[in-house]
Amino acid sequence: MVSKLSTNDHSSDVVGLKYIYPVLSRRAGGLSIGINFNTNNACNWRCLYCQVNNLTLGAAPELDFALLERELRYFLNDVLFGNFYDRFDVDADKRIIKDIAIAGDGEPTTLKQFAEAVELIGKIATEMGVFPSSDYVLITNGSLIHQPKVQQGLQALNRYGGQVWFKLDSATEEGRRLFNNASLSCEASVENLLVSSRLCNTKLQTCLFDLDKQGLSEKEKDAYLALLGKIKSRCSVRKVMLYTVARQSKQPEASRITPMPADVLQGLAEAVRALDYDVSVSI
Repeated sequence: MVSKLSTNDHSSDVVGLKYIYPVLSRRAGGLSIGINFNTNNACNWRCLYCQVNNLTLGAAPELDFALLERELRYFLNDVLFGNFYDRFDVDADKRIIKDIAIAGDGEPTTLKQFAEAVELIGKIATEMGVFPSSDYVLITNGSLIHQPKVQQGLQALNRYGGQVWFKLDSATEEGRRLFNNASLSCEASVENLLVSSRLCNTKLQTCLFDLDKQGLSEKEKDAYLALLGKIKSRCSVRKVMLYTVARQSKQPEASRITPMPADVLQGLAEAVRALDYDVSVSI
């Protein structure tokens, strides 16, 4: 167990619970309470920068709803009324729950009972006074949003004022296969993005990393900007979060990956802003 929370450590076992883990999030800017459905380290993608140990191809296991409820109530009570912040030496300006984020060690929407789980978390957090003052976030690769059970989950998320952080690391088929090991086409991903934006407030999140010292290619940059320009009139997505790697990948390609230089991120951010998007950058 760590003695101090850090933006460089997002371990899902930091407090010894199965489904709940705290992180200091760069993008959220404070304490983020993570929900991990993928306790088997299974995902339907394999992003090269993924920090999950022993990542396997697959779906989330069956969820123990009773245990999830006990853990979430216990942890929220510890943060709100206990000595959690002192035990983990959290800086004074970070002692606020910025969000509850469904993320974890794989793609959360692979959970069969996804909609029911979203509803349970929202109900508990509302009862304990965390919502609506804190955000409710789903961090997803968006690959399963065409499925009815996932759409029902997004509708539940929306009822609690939540938001979807939709991954878009590349707008080329080659980039998606290389960066994410994703079989879903870019066209299908865009269709899922449009569905997501209709059902719930949706933002794009893009991880830029330097692979083999190649930087951001003009092909990748141009395709990304072209896609954003194309979807602007088709959906309500207007916020884009650009970030780079801050922690060591646990994938075989780890030694080939370094953070994207800040000037590259800022340059892309300016180009995206020129398309009338609200852009945040995390270095």
